[in-house]
Amino acid sequence: MQKEVSSYLGIGNSNYNKLENGKRDLSVDELQKLSKLFNLTADQILNYENIVPDEVTLEGKPDFEQLHLINQLDEEDRQTVFKIIDTMLTKKKFKDFFSKNIAAL
Repeated sequence: MQKEVSSYLGIGNSNYNKLENGKRDLSVDELQKLSKLFNLTADQILNYENIVPDEVTLEGKPDFEQLHLINQLDEEDRQTVFKIIDTMLTKKKFKDFFSKNIAAL
């Protein structure tokens, strides 16, 4: 069964073993695949032993802690977060640039 599930998830047996032993977290994609495979909701899988994880928020935390939390994400999710931040910073720079230059006219 482990080989079938790891194959379905598209991960190696050692990575699947780490998932089962709590030494590796599920990615969102893996969670969706497990939900489909076992016909369970994501919440049922995440809280299988009735342990509800605490909500994680970045707001109000020091910068170093925010960065530490972001770095805990899987590479793909982390890159998505950085792309969103890049887009927002670029948008702000353009807005500031145009506001400054239009004000000068």
